[in-house]
Amino acid sequence: MKSETKTKEEKVARAIARHVRIAPRKLRLVADLVRGKQALHALAILRFTPKRGAKIVEKTIRSAMANAENNHEMDVEKLYVKEIYVDEGPRLKRWRARAMGRAARIIKRTSHLTVVLAEREGKPWGKR
Repeated sequence: MKSETKTKEEKVARAIARHVRIAPRKLRLVADLVRGKQALHALAILRFTPKRGAKIVEKTIRSAMANAENNHEMDVEKLYVKEIYVDEGPRLKRWRARAMGRAARIIKRTSHLTVVLAEREGKPWGKR
């Protein structure tokens, strides 16, 4: 989606974690905590979040930061979480034995996590 009024293209770095074995609904709770935050501040928030999805989101943000630093020559101190979203991945269907020879279906959900980091222009984070 390109905007016609946009004059300067913003540099972004992304990381995608696919087929993560956690339900998207649970992962979105953690993703909502860090949306729009400075990348280093987001890592501090996630370190003290007692959810299983926090480790997954933290690892993906670290990967995006490494991509920004090594592939795009961006300053890690200026990075912020521009976009973070969770999509549903394929479902794993399993069966559980029930009484009288029947079976019940168990659906194990997976997620695709996408993190997009961008550099914040202007004043440094501490001066706001």
